[in-house]
Amino acid sequence: MSQYLTYFKIKFISGLQYRSAALAGLSTQFFFGLVFIMVYHAFYTSGSGKLPMEYSALVSYIWLGQAFYALTYLYHREKDVINMIKNGDVAYELCKPGNLYLKWFFKIFGSKLSSVLLRFAPVILVAIILPINFRLTSPVSLYSFIGFILTLILGSFLITAITTLLHILTFYTIDAEGVLNFFRVIAELFAGAIVPIPFLPKFLQTISNYLPFQYISDVPFRIYVGNISSNMILNTLLIQFIWFIIISIIGIFLTKKALKKVIVQGG
Repeated sequence: MSQYLTYFKIKFISGLQYRSAALAGLSTQFFFGLVFIMVYHAFYTSGSGKLPMEYSALVSYIWLGQAFYALTYLYHREKDVINMIKNGDVAYELCKPGNLYLKWFFKIFGSKLSSVLLRFAPVILVAIILPINFRLTSPVSLYSFIGFILTLILGSFLITAITTLLHILTFYTIDAEGVLNFFRVIAELFAGAIVPIPFLPKFLQTISNYLPFQYISDVPFRIYVGNISSNMILNTLLIQFIWFIIISIIGIFLTKKALKKVIVQGG
């Protein structure tokens, strides 16, 4: 396990060096956060009937999405992994001891964690002092906050497993861009990254229940704001864990299958 933690540490420390990029990302996240809130504010004040979330809960949902965007977003590209597969350098990686899937999993997780550590605190600190109609509110209860933290952690492992699986698919495609772009559109819709799941049509909500994506961010954020009962926390953690195991097994299987057919030419 220590060798995999080394991959994590290297990528984590490397990611912390990009402070300028993090600051640029912060300005974008503040901008989009405020734009989303203003759009929903106009929607709520127009008297559109009964809505599936309270306005204050929705505002907090949006700010949590912006604060933890780097951890939960579905467009992560680990270029060194993709290039390693495309140009044949994966052969050098195979000469090193250890499981290739786990190496890449910890690399991607380290990269994601370093990005979120640079960004989430400034977003939270600013969001809690904004005017009341634009403010991040405190969690509905201590139990909900603990549930939010636990489900967010497990959700981060889940999105890392999904991202690693997508990178593994590079073995089976000429160019991974098409796969990643298609996945992003589908996954962001069912993860609540475009609109919270309760705002989707009923048939899309039903589909989302059979997919892992809402357990990455939508469910943890809704636990925080009280839109999902705290009684559902243990059930959510179990579902997240099951999805994590399933996707990890698929990723490990496809990695082993691909490596049996890898041919590296050149010299």
